[in-house]
Amino acid sequence: MVSQSSSVGYTIMGKTADLTVVQKTTIDTLHKEGKTQKVNAKEAGCSQSSVSRHINREVKGRKRCGRKKCTSNRDNHTLERIVKQNPFKNVGEIHKEWTAAGVSAYAQTYARHGFQLSHSFCQATLEQASQHQKRLAWAKDKKDWTAAEWSKVMFSDESKFWISFGNQDPRVWRKRGEAQNPRCLRSSVKFPQSVMVWGAMSSAGVGPLCFLRSKVNAVVYQEVLEHFVLPAADQLYGDADFIFQQDLAPAHSAKATSTWFKDHGIPVLNWPANSPDPNPIENLWGIGKRKMRYARFNNAEELKATIRATWARITPEQCHRLIDSIPRRIAAVIQAKGALTKY
Repeated sequence: MVSQSSSVGYTIMGKTADLTVVQKTTIDTLHKEGKTQKVNAKEAGCSQSSVSRHINREVKGRKRCGRKKCTSNRDNHTLERIVKQNPFKNVGEIHKEWTAAGVSAYAQTYARHGFQLSHSFCQATLEQASQHQKRLAWAKDKKDWTAAEWSKVMFSDESKFWISFGNQDPRVWRKRGEAQNPRCLRSSVKFPQSVMVWGAMSSAGVGPLCFLRSKVNAVVYQEVLEHFVLPAADQLYGDADFIFQQDLAPAHSAKATSTWFKDHGIPVLNWPANSPDPNPIENLWGIGKRKMRYARFNNAEELKATIRATWARITPEQCHRLIDSIPRRIAAVIQAKGALTKY
């Protein structure tokens, strides 16, 4: 909770930020005039405890307490330069280079300078400007859709799960807000021991999972539609109409697949290329993988069983909240002018 006074300074949860020169001058002047600490704090825009500490420090001639900084501004700039050159270095490599530059500090110092080691590594595909324009045009076209309208959409996607989750993502040093910074992104590495899963969700919950045994072409995908989309539609929508969402993978956009949808009377939502961030099912995959992060499996069957159990624990409330977030996702795409968003 943050409250702002009429002129200067912020009071934060009972504690105070460092007093400015204006605040210190105001406190000194009012203190000499014999004003109370309450009046002094109100005029200076800080807490009474800050007024008391400042006055006591001035009276006793005490310097600011606390441990002296172990690095200079020049050392700090050196650290930022080292990290920005290659944010994928580990602590040992960064510490070695920093020490070689004449700085002596512990690894915890990196965090105090605003750097954090991201455990959830962001993957992204480099996009052309034309793709950004198409995403932006699509978002503007959908910006007036309400959460109720999005609740009529069944979202679908495929995702890969690895048997060894501990090694699937490298980690990167970055500051807060840099998750989508191009220099903090790196292409992913495919692991041979994995399981590909197809799933669907709506605001009413999740549909049945399909474990794909082979490369997905138009024929395989139509089998998925026949044996999993139709049952999912009955489960999630009953007799109500719905719109189906899919990305632009070759098997999805094939003429034979389009014919299948027309024959079954299922409208398909137009979707821009390379746009996982507006799709809420991506968040469900992320939830499942985080829950399984520290799990270890001896074979693919154990992995599949855990995926099924994790998927079954996803509640309709979770799905409903994700669907409600879609208007905000669309607004974020527009604000980013078609570029990637935090979602």
